Amino acid sequence: MIDDLDIDLKPVVAEQPDPLLFATVSGAHLYGFPSRDSDVDLRGVHLLPAADLVGLREPEETRSRTWVRHGVELDLVTHDLRKFVRLMLRRNGYVLEQLLSPLVVHSGEAHRELVALAPGVLTSHHAHHYRGFAVTQWRLFEKTGELKPLLYTFRVLLTGIHLMRSGEVLAHLPTLLEQVEAPGYLPELTAAKAEREHGTADIAQARVEADVERLHAVLDDAQAASALPDAPSGHDALHDFVVRVRLRG
Repeated sequence: MIDDLDIDLKPVVAEQPDPLLFATVSGAHLYGFPSRDSDVDLRGVHLLPAADLVGLREPEETRSRTWVRHGVELDLVTHDLRKFVRLMLRRNGYVLEQLLSPLVVHSGEAHRELVALAPGVLTSHHAHHYRGFAVTQWRLFEKTGELKPLLYTFRVLLTGIHLMRSGEVLAHLPTLLEQVEAPGYLPELTAAKAEREHGTADIAQARVEADVERLHAVLDDAQAASALPDAPSGHDALHDFVVRVRLRG
């Protein structure tokens, strides 16, 4: 559960129009470098009634809302179960990080079942997700000079490397630094990010660019040597799970 946030997140679950199978905290809090003024990114899965999926009206497969509660900005995004599972099968590391986040606001039997099925979607091709995410964040850093996208760049590269080597989805940067060889200045940058959400990176770009390029090469090598399969194995089990949970309501 969430112990270190100054806001009770449980009422958010109760306010949703359809049941949530789970809700977790993602974003900077999950990644281990929240700032004093960071918003709280809530992610989860809702369960639409079967009639919403078979009728003529367009179903709300994704719901997104941003608002302020007790001075804290909350950002909530949930997907219907079927859409979320389809995203899982598309080599999407982002949704797996949400599913497997240890920062749990709401859980239940279905959440635990889905977590148990998650290894069946992992493939060596998840490296493409993290490689692409890193490229996007690096371009944003080049454009803005802000520390946040720089830390995101390193975080996703290290997550991808660790996943390729171990088969474990790990998004927490301070823990990743214990698992994967990384530049020694990252703890200092993480501490600086804690002071200001949109602060600039006080480090030479040429230095970090060389380290980012090196980690891209490490990710390439880790993917080539990975024991992860080439394709997901859990499609049928996930199909049965979605049908069973939908019928259970």
